[in-house]
Amino acid sequence: MSGQDESGTDGGQWHPRTRAVRSGLMRSPFQETAEAIYLTSGYAYDSPDQAAARFTGDDDGYIYSRYANPTVAMFEQRLAALEGAEACFATASGMAAIFATFAGALSSGDHIVAARQIFGSINKVITGHLSRFGIAHTFVDAADLDAWRAAITPRTKMLFLETPANPTLDVFDIAAIADIAHEAGALLVVDNVFATPVLQKPLTLGADVVVYSATKHMDGQGRVLGGAVLGRRDFIDETIQPFLRHTGAALSPFNAWVLLKGLETLELRVLAMSDSALKTARFLEEKLGPGKVRYPGLESHPQHALAMRQMSGRGGTVVAFQLPGGREGAFRFLGGLKLIDISNNLGDAKSLITHPASTTHSAVSEEERLKQGITEGLVRLSVGLEHVLDIIGDISGALALAGLLE
Repeated sequence: MSGQDESGTDGGQWHPRTRAVRSGLMRSPFQETAEAIYLTSGYAYDSPDQAAARFTGDDDGYIYSRYANPTVAMFEQRLAALEGAEACFATASGMAAIFATFAGALSSGDHIVAARQIFGSINKVITGHLSRFGIAHTFVDAADLDAWRAAITPRTKMLFLETPANPTLDVFDIAAIADIAHEAGALLVVDNVFATPVLQKPLTLGADVVVYSATKHMDGQGRVLGGAVLGRRDFIDETIQPFLRHTGAALSPFNAWVLLKGLETLELRVLAMSDSALKTARFLEEKLGPGKVRYPGLESHPQHALAMRQMSGRGGTVVAFQLPGGREGAFRFLGGLKLIDISNNLGDAKSLITHPASTTHSAVSEEERLKQGITEGLVRLSVGLEHVLDIIGDISGALALAGLLE
């Protein structure tokens, strides 16, 4: 029963901000205003006949929280309503969501085409674990539509990309790549973490599946891990649900409750952080010079026009920029920050910054990093909810301390 709308509320005409507060609401007989946390591993049955019926599916009730849980179901319903998806299955982390999508939909002998510009852990899953299971792969420059077409083989069952990409913030044409996937009879899976459902809805652009690390913006305050897979109900019920129910990457009810409450303010936070990110990116571009700052909201971004069409006219909450002096210069700058925390997380209320070459993408070969544009001088800034003048002031001070301003 995971992902079903048990609230009986038709929110189809509601604005997204209302859905984020009201969708999936499932109150107990106590009529609590805050959603309940059902901290239970199992469920009791009225009779042995009911227990048997639950396991055959004739009785649509709860069996075990590895399968489904009322608090988790509320999170799934609410996120599906925000995304405009038929169904959602929540997972213990973003990587659990991605691996479940790969392992559930692909078999030995299949082939996946993936964007070169992806998160380091996803790269390792594709090149390491999927390869061990006999699933072939090809990486392409995701901006090159001809490269996607050329990589397709009769065995290709899935195309995968993230946009904006981590950490270079390249933006890719979801609709065009979806057409290529569907012409080949393959699924298009989009990691939408950087854009969130507030700014970008890949399913409306032709994607078949959307995956999230809910750890990021959905929590938004660095408290819990979580992930989600969204798409058509038949895909969730027949591909994702059987895999996750039996492999155990279940989202805990407490984490689901935290994420559920985080969704209520998701739009407010993402829009405010995006506004500050644009101002910060403009400041950095002025200080560092042309070509040194990557942010989809800047006119200098190579895919700016596409980003404005595809991302609701916003650039998102993350800025990447290139510092002189390689790793040494980047480390001097990071060490000079007083307000912004050094952390590899993102989407938080607190501004966070990391050096991808030595953290999030350190397990990727140097050759592959350079192909993605991840140099030793590149840093990734996740802009938080602090006042933008304080964020800019901290960056300015660190640049000066590091001796990186002319």
